Amino acid sequence: MRAFLFIFMLFNQPINHTTMNYILFGGQSRDHLLPFTFLRPIADIRVGIMTIREKWETRLRKKTSSLTEPYLAEKYPMIKEYDNILVNGSIIPDDTLLKEIGRLQPNQTLISDDILIAHRVKAEDIENLDHDLLEDVEPLQTQSTIRKLNHLWDIVVLNEKQIIEDFHLITMRRKSQPLPGHVRVIAPESVFVEAGARIDLAVVNASEGPVYIGKNAHIMDGAVLKGPVGIGEGSIVRMGAKIYGGSSAGPYCKVGGEMQSSVIFGYSNKAHDGFLGHSVIGEWCNLGADTNTSNLKINYDEVRLWNYAEKSFVGTGLIFCGTFMGDHSKCGINTMFNTGTVVGVNAQVFGAGFMRNFIPSFSWGSTAGFSTVDLDKAMVLAKRVHERRNLEFAKADEDILRHIFEYTVGYRKII
Repeated sequence: MRAFLFIFMLFNQPINHTTMNYILFGGQSRDHLLPFTFLRPIADIRVGIMTIREKWETRLRKKTSSLTEPYLAEKYPMIKEYDNILVNGSIIPDDTLLKEIGRLQPNQTLISDDILIAHRVKAEDIENLDHDLLEDVEPLQTQSTIRKLNHLWDIVVLNEKQIIEDFHLITMRRKSQPLPGHVRVIAPESVFVEAGARIDLAVVNASEGPVYIGKNAHIMDGAVLKGPVGIGEGSIVRMGAKIYGGSSAGPYCKVGGEMQSSVIFGYSNKAHDGFLGHSVIGEWCNLGADTNTSNLKINYDEVRLWNYAEKSFVGTGLIFCGTFMGDHSKCGINTMFNTGTVVGVNAQVFGAGFMRNFIPSFSWGSTAGFSTVDLDKAMVLAKRVHERRNLEFAKADEDILRHIFEYTVGYRKII
């Protein structure tokens, strides 16, 4: 009897997160989050300073893998072990979720009403899972208040609070590099500067939220950062830039002009004057000088946004909503984007006048009309911009872009 009780108690102990295998899956939000999920699992969307995957890995203190679309699987392979926990990659973790997931027993599922949060499963059962995991398992209701990406605009809505939360998570029990004496700083206790970062004659105001400056980042003369703001590793904030609260830029970006309540994923440039407001820019994008994004209708009406899942424009419930630009897309100088615009992957936009509110992937043109981007030339350009960052544009990357090109043919027929 004692032996039985010992085994029962041992089996019901909380999981040691560092010894469990975690796999992040996409859930039912993926199509609603296109074009950003064309090239990545949902978990690799940046909201706040970190991506959702980085948030989970920081809290779990270990790496994760992905259960994602077949055409993404080579670049984002799933790693299975004997005992696994599948975690919804569209959900932002918190302490309560980690504790609840740590108590899951085999074949138990953590849910929030009809939302699947996590499921503990053996390796041989992963391939046989269907979309309804709740039929033959024991569901447990979470006590957490779920923060989840359901639509494109959620990235903007959640970004400010996520910068604050990420700031505390990243800087916990760590000491910032000293701030140079020539920098004008308000609330220095809420500013964190990583090693190698350089701050010239800039203004950093953290009185209304923290400011995070990543490793080897460069804040140039005359730039003004008003928190909450997150600047990623190796990124450059150009001279005279005005970065308002709720804004974050991922690694190796160039940011200039005016930026408010917006997210730039990484490896993208908004280097010159122009306004970027309540917008999200993917990776490998370039905004020409004096590009402006409208984020408010002149009549203050609710903004409607293109939704790939619905194949139509849907209400956002917001009056502030800007531009959502997919990876590898670029625009020429003086481009003007309408309130609530979605730009697909690898679109090339230029010319005068306000652009249409939905520009399909691999479209090339202006207000006068669009044609299809030359795919081979697009591959050459993608390889070139990767080389400029000393990164490889691998065959897996090329295969992904070619898949998206074929998948989005029908959208280009409507322009």
